[in-house]
Amino acid sequence: MTISAQMVKELRERTGLGMMECKAALTEANGDMDAAADILRKKAGAKLEKKSGRTAADGAIAIHTASDGKTAGIVEINSETDFVAKGDDFLDFARKVAARVATSNPSDIDALLKMPADDGKTTTIAQSLEALVAKLGEKMGVRRFERWSSAAAIGSYVHGRKIGVLVELKGGDAELAKDIAMHVAASRPECVSKEQVPAERIAKEKEIFVEQAQQSGKPANIIEKMVEGRINKFLNEISLLGQPFVKDPDTTVEKLLKSKGAQVLRFVRYEVGEGIEKKASDFAAEVMATVKGG
Repeated sequence: MTISAQMVKELRERTGLGMMECKAALTEANGDMDAAADILRKKAGAKLEKKSGRTAADGAIAIHTASDGKTAGIVEINSETDFVAKGDDFLDFARKVAARVATSNPSDIDALLKMPADDGKTTTIAQSLEALVAKLGEKMGVRRFERWSSAAAIGSYVHGRKIGVLVELKGGDAELAKDIAMHVAASRPECVSKEQVPAERIAKEKEIFVEQAQQSGKPANIIEKMVEGRINKFLNEISLLGQPFVKDPDTTVEKLLKSKGAQVLRFVRYEVGEGIEKKASDFAAEVMATVKGG
């Protein structure tokens, strides 16, 4: 059977793979579009298997917010290199996944992967991911996501694909919500208020501060005041409300919010690759191993 350029084009659009791969699959399948797509999926699966031992610690954060500002989804999609992560194909996939999270409310990653990548189409997110791996040649994966739905406003901010933030704000306006999201991206607070810091965390820090203060040789009552001051400083540093606002360090986030009649209910901050142990590789050793093996 003759494989037309239109058939190749259609399979390319369906799978996202290269022209020669699509033509070869169509030839093998005698022009059967579905069979050719299955052949390419199997090949993509084989590539996934070969890359399973590699570390995907780069990638991108994508956020999708509904037009009414009341629902949003944030997702981290990983790749092996920044070169792939900044490409249009990868970023388009990340945006589609974020949109699916926001609109379809999946229960977990497995459920998300089974959902269609595009409205009205049958190709799933998992199938789209397989095709992307086959096309770009790197290990990739959907690492995590969150979906928020709120009667309050949801602000968002993505910094250079690497950091993404959602903020749920009661009161204020869209500009304030974005400013707070930008602040969270820059200042890395661990919680909204110091009251949310676990008691055991405070006790551990206090133990360290007491030991440090005792080395000063000062009286016990002075040491107590020193430790109290350091604990307060520590709590302000890790809580959003206690931090100096990045756009105006002379005021705290708490004072800014009060002046606007607003309240932060919660926030989430994603940074690409945080918590992933990156394997160090010796390129010279890899080359020598390849030469010896070949």
